[in-house]
Amino acid sequence: MTAVVEETGLAARMKTGSQAEHTEAESSNFMNALLKGEVNEQGYADYLAALRPVYAVLEEVSAQLANDPVVGTMIDPGLDRLAAIDADLASWAPAGTPDVSSGAVDAYVARIRATLDNPVLFVAHHYTRYLGDLSGGQAIGALLGRAFGITDGTGLSMYSFDAIEKPKPYKDGYRARLNELAVSDAEKDAIVDEVRIAFGLNSALFIELGRNLAQYQR
Repeated sequence: MTAVVEETGLAARMKTGSQAEHTEAESSNFMNALLKGEVNEQGYADYLAALRPVYAVLEEVSAQLANDPVVGTMIDPGLDRLAAIDADLASWAPAGTPDVSSGAVDAYVARIRATLDNPVLFVAHHYTRYLGDLSGGQAIGALLGRAFGITDGTGLSMYSFDAIEKPKPYKDGYRARLNELAVSDAEKDAIVDEVRIAFGLNSALFIELGRNLAQYQR
């Protein structure tokens, strides 16, 4: 009988330790509607507009931590999404980026910026958004393409990583770098806790968007 080997690396702990919060975020009313192709152009534009400040601060903090001796190995400009989001917004909201006033977005941005005081925690937010974009995000992009009949990728730059040839090997390498981070056991615990918080912040953002589902219905 083959023994089951329990994965104990940081990457595995981040995934398993935040599974409940991850599932809760994915199961929000807004995300359910989005994944069913039931969100219209306005709803998707508001979704992008809500995410834009999150990616802006991710890139801001990434630039400041690029040379950090511990977490700098995780920083990769090839993951940056802000320019892609702006290109997509120009397609989905040609009249201009929607003005999204959101307490959830403000809290999310503040939490990411605060990691400058404890850079190892930034890894949790970097992982939650970027690895998500390279995983479930690819399914969202494909679904949107089918739902709206997009055949040339217009408006779907968010899910196109030109600097990454194949997502699977990149994600494997990303997880390997997580496992190699020079962090203590206490810091690993803190990172896992921060991943839970990151998913909770995403859930709060989706809940806010879900309040407008009636006007987002396709």
